[in-house]
Amino acid sequence: MPIWLETAIRSICILIGLFVITRILGKKQLSKLSFFEYIVGITVGDIAGTMSVDLGISLQEGITSILIWSLFPVAVARLSLRNKKFRDFVEGNSTVFIKNGKILEENLKREKYTVDELLEQLRKKDVFRVADVEFAVLEPNGDLNVLLKREKQPLTVGDVFPNPPREKEPQTVIMDGMILDEPLATMGLGRGWLKEQLDKQGVAIENVFLAQVDSYGQLTIDLYDDKIQIAEPQEKMLLLAAMKKVQADLELYALQTESEEAKALYERNAAKMAELAQKVEPLLRN
Repeated sequence: MPIWLETAIRSICILIGLFVITRILGKKQLSKLSFFEYIVGITVGDIAGTMSVDLGISLQEGITSILIWSLFPVAVARLSLRNKKFRDFVEGNSTVFIKNGKILEENLKREKYTVDELLEQLRKKDVFRVADVEFAVLEPNGDLNVLLKREKQPLTVGDVFPNPPREKEPQTVIMDGMILDEPLATMGLGRGWLKEQLDKQGVAIENVFLAQVDSYGQLTIDLYDDKIQIAEPQEKMLLLAAMKKVQADLELYALQTESEEAKALYERNAAKMAELAQKVEPLLRN
């Protein structure tokens, strides 16, 4: 067998093997590497590269070595799930850097962290003053998580509205010009509704690259031709306009009726509608 062909076959087999091993290890190893897993990844890659080009190494020896290096982290992960002390030993513990607004200098020294590095990590979190931080902790994977003081935290919808409406994830209903029926069904919609919405905007399905429906039932689309401008969804603004129209109608009925009881009823409901519209207007205009 020619050397180049043998090298190609070995490389393809090793790539397939590494792909299978990666699937076995799971997604956690891709997003969060411990020190041990980092070393294992480098070593396995080095072994695989050497096996691909060094024909003096038998496949049996190389595969055995890769399996040992790859499956050992799996065993360690299984033990870590069952034993907290073992998990702390392998993955390490979080280290508090700032507590009650005070920097813990001893913890910085223990993790070999300088003040410059701490400030750099804070700036990555859009925090430029240490005085704004209530609590900061260094995670085992090296990430710094920060909790701002209450008065420095950004305002949320829940701070303004006691019971804000639930926000659901948007559903992609068209991708690459193809309709996706399952996301449509998840939103309680069908192809007829989708075609109607596209017809309103004068767009054919085959011209749509991507289309999504949000929790308010608004359809946003992106076309293949970026030069074509598509109007923004108006469902929320139409709802706000309808609420204000109801308020105006109730006020008009109150002026037209001769019955004092009906007039009081209309005025009371008009006031309620005005209050409701005022509360939801920031949400509907967002």
